[in-house]
Amino acid sequence: MSVPEELVVLLAEDGTRIGTTPKATVHTQETPLHLAFSCHVIGPDGRILVTRRALSKLTWPGVWTNSFCGHPGPDEDSVDAVLRRASAELGLPISAPHLVLPDFRYRAVDASGVVEYEICPVYVAYTDAVPEPNPAEVMEWAWAEPASLLESVERAPFAFSPWLTLQLPLVVPLLAETPAR
Repeated sequence: MSVPEELVVLLAEDGTRIGTTPKATVHTQETPLHLAFSCHVIGPDGRILVTRRALSKLTWPGVWTNSFCGHPGPDEDSVDAVLRRASAELGLPISAPHLVLPDFRYRAVDASGVVEYEICPVYVAYTDAVPEPNPAEVMEWAWAEPASLLESVERAPFAFSPWLTLQLPLVVPLLAETPAR
């Protein structure tokens, strides 16, 4: 049985959907604007799960980042996509994915020249479980106190994904406002 090709939703500058393209071909030196999402997972003690990207990743291999990211499919509900990626990337059941930054958008260029260019709504979710990451996606993970993580990102942004360095200062103040799980 073959695995269906994963498609990424392409966007116009105003965020309008304009088509799809295979995920395997979207990230290049001329990456088109496309739809993605990021999720920050909070443990029962209030710490944030951070992950270190596998060295085999096309963009930003080996850097620390948010809990997980992904791309919703063309006909996939965003929350369903968040739940799917939590399971696929981290083997992690999560609850109460809550949209905290609906309009987050960024463009960044990796040291290799590969571009990320995304409208990337940001979610916060919760778990009581221990991650069992897919090694093709994640090489390490850790729980971090939000304030300590924010300080680390400010002091050494090169060690973190560009989307985490942009998102975290916006997400940490919102953690107290997110709904209880």
